[in-house]
Amino acid sequence: MLKLCGFAASNYYNKVKLVLLEKDVPFEECVTLGTPKTEILTKSPLGKVPYLETEDGTLAESQVLVNYIEARYPQPALLPADPFRAAKVQELVMFMELHLELVVRELYGEAFFGGKVSESAKERVRKQLDKNIAAFAQLAKFSPYVAGDEFTLADCAAVCHLPLAMSATKKVYGEDLLAALPVKDYLKRLGERPAVAKINADRIASMPAFMASFAK
Repeated sequence: MLKLCGFAASNYYNKVKLVLLEKDVPFEECVTLGTPKTEILTKSPLGKVPYLETEDGTLAESQVLVNYIEARYPQPALLPADPFRAAKVQELVMFMELHLELVVRELYGEAFFGGKVSESAKERVRKQLDKNIAAFAQLAKFSPYVAGDEFTLADCAAVCHLPLAMSATKKVYGEDLLAALPVKDYLKRLGERPAVAKINADRIASMPAFMASFAK
């Protein structure tokens, strides 16, 4: 049986978990909070979560994990059969992770953990986000799913990453920089899916333990 390792407060962990749940793949969860970094490094080269233990060995990096799951358990499909449409789904995932989540991550310290981001960093991130969100708006469909009319891997990423971008920018800048897009309605619709509801509930339940470990 597959073993997903990490913790439910992680958006990247939840992306992989959502794929497993949507496909109804049997798996175990291994919470790594409190696990010595030296032990995690034997499974994940940079000590990052999530990682996935399989019968053939361990895999790291969330997109590698979801592509492996998609290939091993192709039904229900979370990538279109058409190569171009499949590539557009992957394009959206990469865009959200490299050009939205990774950029807004610089704000997390102030938004969520009581830290402080310098004014110069805030200005730089704001400028980059204004540019990148406009570009994202050209790619995202929300009709009704982020890549079009089918639930795909892009939705598994979007429901985990977009709420963080909305919350962090609102806390740091006083406004949700994604407000011009129909993200709130999209997330409300997706939240009605049983698998999405479960990862959201598990994330909320995990936060006290996560914050306690972060404070150490």
